[in-house]
Amino acid sequence: MIEIGEVVSYVEENIGTFHQKRIESLNKLKLKNVLKRKNPYLFKAKNVLTSGEIVSGIVDAHVSSNEETIFGDWLEGLAIFINSKVYGGWKSGIEGIDLEFDLEGKRYLVAIKSGPKWSNSTSLKKLKDYYRQASMALRTSNSNINVVSINGCCYGKDNKPDKGEYYKFCGQRFWEFISGNENLYKEIIEPLGYKAKERNDEFVESYNIMINKFTREFSIEFCNDDGIINWEKILELNSKK
Repeated sequence: MIEIGEVVSYVEENIGTFHQKRIESLNKLKLKNVLKRKNPYLFKAKNVLTSGEIVSGIVDAHVSSNEETIFGDWLEGLAIFINSKVYGGWKSGIEGIDLEFDLEGKRYLVAIKSGPKWSNSTSLKKLKDYYRQASMALRTSNSNINVVSINGCCYGKDNKPDKGEYYKFCGQRFWEFISGNENLYKEIIEPLGYKAKERNDEFVESYNIMINKFTREFSIEFCNDDGIINWEKILELNSKK
């Protein structure tokens, strides 16, 4: 059983990495690169009339998607740290697998995801292939090894964890599985708020600067002299062959 004090110490020492990556990702954004990835027809259909609306929309969408990825990676590190303290687990070097540990004669191969709705049919097939390849490789070196494949999700629910080829543990089930502590999913929430306000204030400052910068750039590049959005220019950037 891991002491919550160890988790608190880990979070306080490492949560700054998450916040710093948020800011770095924002600062690397280029307006034209983001516009190329967005659907200009959707903006028009929604009657978007100002450069500020478009800029806020594309930046907010990037931030939301990117934060989920960055924090998911950070939580993966926390999960591996906790498991290493409780069961001696380690970060896997096998493609598609994040965590490995041995318990009661079984080798667990864990692919960690942020939440339960991460997959489509293609990505799920790929994960199953990773499980099969990893199991085959391990059994080649040790024919007696009992391999169990796990898809661990840091939040959410799935009340039918047995998926046939693997198990899917979400939320409380996942954190209990890697730690043996059924209350861990609740205990880790408070430490995650360490210096959150100060860190978020830094991010908001960078965000506001980016919004101002992009709004000015958008007005110069994609608005007519009368201030009306030039949709043809946007479409040429986005879709012209």
